[in-house]
Amino acid sequence: MFRPAANPPSRFEEVSVAWDEEAPPAKLRVYADASRSILSKNDSPDLDFAYSVNPYRGCTHSCIYCYARPSHEYLGFGAGTDFDTRIVAKHDAPRLLAEAFDGSWEGARVLFSGNTDCYQPLEHRLGLTRACLEVCRTYQNPVTVITKSHLIERDVELLADLNRVSSVHAVLSIPYVDPVMARIIEPGAPTPARRFRAMRALADAGIPVGVNIAPVIPGLNDREIPNVLRAAREAGASFASMILVRLPGSVAPYFEQRLRETLPLRAEGVLNRIRRGRAGQLNDPRFGSRFSGTGQEWEATEQLFGVWKARLGYSPRWPDSGPSAFRRPGEGTQLRLF
Repeated sequence: MFRPAANPPSRFEEVSVAWDEEAPPAKLRVYADASRSILSKNDSPDLDFAYSVNPYRGCTHSCIYCYARPSHEYLGFGAGTDFDTRIVAKHDAPRLLAEAFDGSWEGARVLFSGNTDCYQPLEHRLGLTRACLEVCRTYQNPVTVITKSHLIERDVELLADLNRVSSVHAVLSIPYVDPVMARIIEPGAPTPARRFRAMRALADAGIPVGVNIAPVIPGLNDREIPNVLRAAREAGASFASMILVRLPGSVAPYFEQRLRETLPLRAEGVLNRIRRGRAGQLNDPRFGSRFSGTGQEWEATEQLFGVWKARLGYSPRWPDSGPSAFRRPGEGTQLRLF
């Protein structure tokens, strides 16, 4: 059960409810989304993808650091427990994706989970991510999937089929090996061990798989970097990346409150170390600075990551996408008749 402050009100709403006593426990509610498009265009110079698909808004993984929390405010929800329990599902996502591919689409790589996790628990019942991946297989469109969930293992055969005719990259986000600490900061996500097992299944199916240590929270998991890289390599990961924790907007006060509640003796030290890596602030929203830090401590973290990445034999970069194999169903059939 969370106290009321754990769900800061949307900055776009003029009216909110305040509880004099402890707020009642939040229960999961699922809402239908009425979006008319499914492909989100990205123009950030920090990212190496242009388009993403997010079948869900909000996420029951409930990670206390999630940078996507403020996006829930555009729906009139809060960035705290509302983000964890008010999930919006895009039931028309597969149809909308097929319509986009039938338009002027030229076959760019599509990232699944650019905002919230496409394999969060609700996917087990609704299957929207799987249906979208089936559309990608039909059109042979290249795909990258980033997730914290072992549920991706369900779709290994589908992803392997797509990888045979196009290109698939899978990335498991694993900031911790320690299951106790992982449960504190990612209370609704699968255990690290279960994610490593999913990674092994992907690698055994011939799918290029990597690990993203995201986020690195100074004072909490920076010392875990060698352990994560070692365990991921043993599970078949061939490439790796890391991102410094991002705390935009309402994420910062939510993160601080949850940190002080769950790790009261360590909270102040962690917050101070984040500030030292962010020029005195908890967040730096500028392009080119959002994913990394500054100062000697962050430089030491980057060196630690680089040394272990090289020592364990990781590729120096993510796999090359190469030319897209995209094609619409039936294309080329008429030519083969002559």
